[in-house]
Amino acid sequence: MEKHKLATRVGQISPFQVMEVLARAKQLQLQGEDVIHLEVGEPDFVAVEAVANAGMEAIQQGKTGYTSATGLPELKRAISDDYLSRYQVTVSPGRIIVTPGASGALLLMASLMVDSGEEVVMPDPCYPCNRHFLIQAGAKAKLIETKPEEDFEMDLSTLADHWGENTTGLWLASPSNPTGAVLSKSYISEAWEKVSALGGHLLVDEIYQGLVYEGEDFSALSIADDIFVINSFSKYFAMTGWRLGWLVVPEWAIEGATKLAQNLFIAAPSVSQYAAVRAFSPDVLAECEVRRQTLNARRLVLLEGLEAIGLPVVAPAHGAFYIYVDVSSVTQDAMAWCLALLEQEKVALTPGADFGIKDAHKYVRFAYTCDEARLQEALARIARFMAS
Repeated sequence: MEKHKLATRVGQISPFQVMEVLARAKQLQLQGEDVIHLEVGEPDFVAVEAVANAGMEAIQQGKTGYTSATGLPELKRAISDDYLSRYQVTVSPGRIIVTPGASGALLLMASLMVDSGEEVVMPDPCYPCNRHFLIQAGAKAKLIETKPEEDFEMDLSTLADHWGENTTGLWLASPSNPTGAVLSKSYISEAWEKVSALGGHLLVDEIYQGLVYEGEDFSALSIADDIFVINSFSKYFAMTGWRLGWLVVPEWAIEGATKLAQNLFIAAPSVSQYAAVRAFSPDVLAECEVRRQTLNARRLVLLEGLEAIGLPVVAPAHGAFYIYVDVSSVTQDAMAWCLALLEQEKVALTPGADFGIKDAHKYVRFAYTCDEARLQEALARIARFMAS
C-alpha cells in the first residue's frame, strides 16, 4: 500500500487550464508587462459602498459569531422578499439555505441529491465545478453534446434517450458560464416536465441572475416549487470575496438540507450575511442596475469588435459577462493559442477545455470584466497577433 495515497476522487478532478494562463499572466505583470485580463470570471466592481459599510458596522457591533446553519433570518427574509418583488415568485424563507459562497450551495445540492454510483445529466459545455461536485459526492456527470447552431442548448427531445437507471436529475445553468446564453422560460418549463416524467429532479444554476441583457430575466422557481435553484452574491452584487450564496430547496428537502449544512459548514460567514441584507435595499439595487448597463455596453463593444477581427461568436451572449468564441479558423489548439497570445500581446483568455469535452479545443471564453478602453486595446492586440 502506498504510504502517501490520496483518495481516488482527487485524480478524477481536472485542474483548471486557465490557472496556467493566470499564473503566467501574473509573472509577466511582476516583470512590468501590461496584461489585459479577460480570463477571470470576476467583475471589476467591488461591493456597493453601502453593503461594505454594513459589513463594517457588523464587525464594530460584534456581530461575528455563528448564525443559524441555514442563514441569518433577516437575510433569508430579504432574499424571499426579493424573489417576490423582482420576479413575482413566492419563496418561503424556510426554503432558503444560505451558504459559504455559491460553491457551498453547489456542494450542498450535490451531497443532498445524489448517491454513490448515480449520475446527473449536464450539457457540454458547462461550468466544470458542477461535475466535480458530483464526483465529490461519489456520483458523476453525464455530459450531453450540444451544438453552437442550437445556442449550446441541450435537445430536450433526446433527454429520455440519455436517461439511465442510475440517472437522478438534469442540471442546467442560465445565464450560462461559459457561453453567456440565457434559457427561455418555455425551455426551463419543458425541461421540468420531462425530468418530472422521468422521475428525476431539475437543478438550475442561477448564479448570474440579474445579469441579463436580452430576453427575460426570470427565476426557474416561477415554474415549479420542486426545482432546486442555486444563486450567489458574487456576480450581480459583486461580492466575490465575501463568499456568500444560497440554495432554494423544495419544502420536503428542508430538513435534509439543514442537517447537511450543519455538518458541512456550521454557518456561512456572519459579517457577510449582515452586509448582504443591505444588498436588497432600493439604492443598492439601483447601483447594481447601473453596473448591469455598464456590462451591457462592454458586451456590445466586444461583440462588434470580435466580428470585425474575424472571430465568430458562437452563442448568443445575452447574459452573465462572457462571450464564447470559435478560434478554429486560426488554431486547432485553443490552449496553445491562449498561451501564445499572452506571451506575444499580453492578453489573457480562458481556453474552452476548461468547460467541455466535445470540440473544446476550438473555443475560448472572453470575460468583459474590464472597461471599454481596455477591451478596445485587447481587440487591437488580438488583431495584431492574428496578423503576425
